[in-house]
Amino acid sequence: MVHAPYSDTQRAAILKALRERRTVHEFTAEAVPDALIDAALDCARWAPNHHRTEPWRVYLLGPHAQRAITELNTVLVAANRGERAAAVKRERWLAMSGWLVMTTPLNAGDAEREREDYAACCCAAQNLMLALWADGVGVKWTTGDVVRTQEFAAIVGFDRAAERVVGLFWYGWPATVIEQQRRPVSRFVTRVA
Repeated sequence: MVHAPYSDTQRAAILKALRERRTVHEFTAEAVPDALIDAALDCARWAPNHHRTEPWRVYLLGPHAQRAITELNTVLVAANRGERAAAVKRERWLAMSGWLVMTTPLNAGDAEREREDYAACCCAAQNLMLALWADGVGVKWTTGDVVRTQEFAAIVGFDRAAERVVGLFWYGWPATVIEQQRRPVSRFVTRVA
């Protein structure tokens, strides 16, 4: 198979998506159709992955799991930052309509494989977010104390001894999109002869 360059229109659309995709923090209440999530997950699986391990595991969370994780997080935040901060977080988390968790297998004794698999999952996450963005759906990729607990693993249904959380992803129709800036390329590239 030989890859032919994309047309100018296709190329422009791809570059636009890469430059304009944003983390979305506020979503509308309208649910995203399952078909859009399924199509984005189909794109996610085409991420580069060393030895074609396809290490991503995805858990789509329904209302019961969402509420249980929200309550678990509320307890953790209250213990660390107080009741007021916990109440604010709880309200915000309950407003998130779409939730998924991505994990990657742990490979006991093979740290290099674990790094490669985690990196592949990050590529899959970017594919997922770009595919959803192309359909007008925003995503927030988050981590934190809650995803590292045994209780979280039990709610989601995975074994912490066998899988590591890559991220908790909230998705939905953006209520707002924040503009961002990036450093110029010259600030992070070193050319080596």
